[in-house]
Amino acid sequence: MGVEPLAALQLRARLYALVRAYFAERQVLEVETPILSAAGNTEPNIESFSTSFSGHVDAGARERWLRTSPEYPLKRLLAAGIGDCYELGRVFRNGEAGGRHNPEFTMLEWYRVGWDHRRLMQEAIALVEAALAMVERRAEVLVTSYRQLFLDELGIDPAHASIDELRAPLAEFGIGPEGLGHDDWLDLLITHRLQPVFPRDRITVIHDYPASQCALARIRPGEPPLAERFELYLGPYELANGYHELNDAAEQRARFERDNAVRRARGLRELPLDERLLGVLDALPDCAGVALGVERLLMCLADTDAIADVLAYPFSEA
Repeated sequence: MGVEPLAALQLRARLYALVRAYFAERQVLEVETPILSAAGNTEPNIESFSTSFSGHVDAGARERWLRTSPEYPLKRLLAAGIGDCYELGRVFRNGEAGGRHNPEFTMLEWYRVGWDHRRLMQEAIALVEAALAMVERRAEVLVTSYRQLFLDELGIDPAHASIDELRAPLAEFGIGPEGLGHDDWLDLLITHRLQPVFPRDRITVIHDYPASQCALARIRPGEPPLAERFELYLGPYELANGYHELNDAAEQRARFERDNAVRRARGLRELPLDERLLGVLDALPDCAGVALGVERLLMCLADTDAIADVLAYPFSEA
């Protein structure tokens, strides 16, 4: 179903007001960080936009990257001692355009000092519940570990299943196996078998991922070791991704370099590392952070599957 343009803009304004009131009440500081950076996002599955600065060379690197999230500058502020903070702003991802994606969109990202991912996911749930209440809706909540979700829904232990066991439930989709590893098949099981059938009026939170899917999260030792991260879904939509944040610069550099190695193997351009982040990451306090896609939440609030319905103008009309 469509959404009237004025109603969509009013809904967005109400959500922004709710977010700002929510964090003001909790004494979380709103900040604004650069959209253009001399560093890129090395994540192999995300493509960045770049542009060139034409001013004096003393101003710094000429090539600049439009941010894919405000994560790196926010962590620099945290390392400098700013404390709990959030940013609500535009981010950019190249190549992501379609019914549910727009190359320019809004991200809400926030950090809590002294918290882990388990505590932060409860706050993320509460924020989504407050947004739903704004449109007189409620949702049940399911919190489950990554391993337990696979065991309950598919009868598969993701830590020990063979690739053949992971492929079997995906046979109907005819996915070619070329170049796909263990984690790729796990991701496909989530996107093709699990996520699409999450009930529309349920908040689903999955936590403690395989260590191989650590991204920027800490790894908790054990058998198997686990990445201290979570993802939050409302109905079938992934809304938020959170971490108990890594604050080891040497380990983070190694992860960035692994990303660039994957990019090389895929024939993609390597991206410059954020040396300013790496230079202060050891001073990052123990904290947890989460990024939430605002348009995804608006789509759920407006009960639409088309991202264009919650934008003033989609990419094709910008």
